[in-house]
Amino acid sequence: MTRGDLLEFLQEHRLGVVATTSPDGDPQSAVVGIAVTDQLEIVFDTLSTTRKCKNLRRHRKISVVDQESTLQYEGIADEPTGPELERLKKLYFVVYPECMDHPSWGGITYFRIRPTWIRYSDFNANGNIVEFSKLLRAAAGTYQSFVAQRRVRSTLVWIRLVRDITEE
Repeated sequence: MTRGDLLEFLQEHRLGVVATTSPDGDPQSAVVGIAVTDQLEIVFDTLSTTRKCKNLRRHRKISVVDQESTLQYEGIADEPTGPELERLKKLYFVVYPECMDHPSWGGITYFRIRPTWIRYSDFNANGNIVEFSKLLRAAAGTYQSFVAQRRVRSTLVWIRLVRDITEE
């Protein structure tokens, strides 16, 4: 699986289960509608009164499981503002045009998740597991191309890359 394959796979799906941590340390999960940028960022909206919103404002680590397959996605969430928020909302509304009135609701917010670890698993007879444990970022802030070589052992494929997330 290449980076392009991963991006196409993610962009084909509209639902994900986000898992956050409550103030008491308990896990809390919810199904959300997702949109995915070309930088593998996941965008979703939620009301500011929801548990996931309160949890993410307090503790930004989050994981997402694709509702429709065996994709695991972990990252760091933030609430973009200004031009960055507008860029992400445009993408979100392409995926969810029926949600264009959400900003008028009052209390609506948008979260972006930047990936720190992604794993795609196919447990079929000839399937494989591909782990994008960390993604490289170029100096300009865009992702570098994925490594072309792959090492295959049995049905297991590992692609390990490193991403600088010190700004998080």
